[in-house]
Amino acid sequence: MKTIKGMMDHLIWADGRIMDALEQSKTKNKDLLKLVRHVAVAERVWLSRLKGTGSAPYSLWEETEDLTAIRTMFAENAKQYRVYIDGLEESGLDEMIDYANQSGVPFRTSIRDILSQVLLHGQYHRGQINRALRIESAEPAQVDYITFARSNRD
Repeated sequence: MKTIKGMMDHLIWADGRIMDALEQSKTKNKDLLKLVRHVAVAERVWLSRLKGTGSAPYSLWEETEDLTAIRTMFAENAKQYRVYIDGLEESGLDEMIDYANQSGVPFRTSIRDILSQVLLHGQYHRGQINRALRIESAEPAQVDYITFARSNRD
């Protein structure tokens, strides 16, 4: 659990840093804004599946210009994931979750694998966002795990 909690702390930290970089860049790039919204919504989708509430109400790929709403979604996701993970025991990580993807196709996946997906999916897209920021001559966010680990030593 310690590793998953640490990785979730990193995800929350990295989401905040990428939002800071996007706000500072003042980008109007619709694809870039759509991508960061996708990350926030995907976190929410997986959380809804973990909780057994279903993900049908969420649309993963919508355009937006409202970074404030995305930041709010990231903050709500962070709070809900912390509560969810704090309620988990190590033995619960291998529990299987039944859910349907956004197309309605049923799947059965362990909590461990779902949480790993959430953690890795965000990092993948934050890399894409940083690349797009560089192309726009904006300052990318440093979101490497090691930077997080070094800055959070007790």
